[in-house]
Amino acid sequence: MARGGQSLARVAVAVRAGAAPLFWSGLVGAAVGTVPPGLTGRRIGLLAGAALFLVAAAAVFLARRGRYAELAAGAVRAARQDILQDRAVTARAWRRARRWWLLPAFPVAVGTSFAVPAAAGLLIAGLGAGLWLKAVWIGRRESAEDRLLWVCADRLAGGGPAGRHVTAYKSTGIAAGDAAPGGARRR
Repeated sequence: MARGGQSLARVAVAVRAGAAPLFWSGLVGAAVGTVPPGLTGRRIGLLAGAALFLVAAAAVFLARRGRYAELAAGAVRAARQDILQDRAVTARAWRRARRWWLLPAFPVAVGTSFAVPAAAGLLIAGLGAGLWLKAVWIGRRESAEDRLLWVCADRLAGGGPAGRHVTAYKSTGIAAGDAAPGGARRR
């Protein structure tokens, strides 16, 4: 690495990294969770799960939006020496750092189905959907401002891309990196 350079990770990719594991493990857990009738019955469990899905998705989507907007407004241009991390590397590092939260998602969703069928699974799926919606929101900001947002990769471990340890974002042109605005794969 050149003198003064930092390794930068895409903000939208870091947000989006947990969306798929949470969404699919919650959805599969909810599907398996409808097999036992549970203490409350399937109908009540599914209705409660649908409500929890919507509440969780909205809460995750709205959480820290002001902090993201504040950091995005103060983003400075990335230096020539900065190294841009690949999308796969960022997602893998994020998932590896939080694997002890992601791994029990499916067993928890299935295990709680004996009390309230599918409710916990749909709650976990709602968390994943909220992360995906937030990544889409960040992607729309990036497209509107015609710049991609990056965060120092070392700072991601301390609470995510909008955590306390993150003091500033960096920006590049829209063609930098291997991920499209919002963190999806480039086509």
